[in-house]
Amino acid sequence: MTKEKTQARREHLARMRAEQKRKERRAALLMWGIGGLVIVVLVALVGFYVVKDRAEKTLDGVKTFSYKGSDHTWGTVAYKETPPVGGQHNYAWENCGVYDKPIHNENGVHSLEHGAVWITYRPDLPKAEVDKLKTLASAPYMLLSPYPGLPGKVVVSSWNHQLVLTGADDPRLPKYIQNYKQNPTYTPEPGAACTGGVSLTGDQPLPKADSTAPAMPGASSGS
Repeated sequence: MTKEKTQARREHLARMRAEQKRKERRAALLMWGIGGLVIVVLVALVGFYVVKDRAEKTLDGVKTFSYKGSDHTWGTVAYKETPPVGGQHNYAWENCGVYDKPIHNENGVHSLEHGAVWITYRPDLPKAEVDKLKTLASAPYMLLSPYPGLPGKVVVSSWNHQLVLTGADDPRLPKYIQNYKQNPTYTPEPGAACTGGVSLTGDQPLPKADSTAPAMPGASSGS
């Protein structure tokens, strides 16, 4: 009986040790699993912020063009880009500000020549996003207007530069404004007025040489 009890104790201890080892293995696997998950989450977060930071700093997606300034006309212009970023434009510039209707390309481009940034958005953009754009466009040298047929929800333009955005919350939008508004490197006429022009929407006629629109520099030439 003593031998049987001793053997039973040995077997019991062996089972206990085996069970303890199984628990330790399970705990180790669980810890490795949790650690691996934490690493995956951290890598994902770092990657997200790296991409976000890079997008904000590099302004990925900006298109560049090569239009020269000081090319005025009283007629309508067929622009290649939507919306336009340069080229011929009306003698009258569009007064910077917020417009609830589309404006004339020819007046808007003249404002770009003076260093303005023009934010355009699809007419069906949700009101909450439009309100955010209005806040951004409340600063000097900013234009905001709806624009049918845009290649994206929101498009921001300046002279010879343009960026299609995912919406009003796109982090590249404020960075674009900071980089390109009144930038003397790209603006043909930096510091020229963005007030004292016209405040016309597309349902009103373009200014003509013999119109009652405010007199513009060089307008009397009619060229």
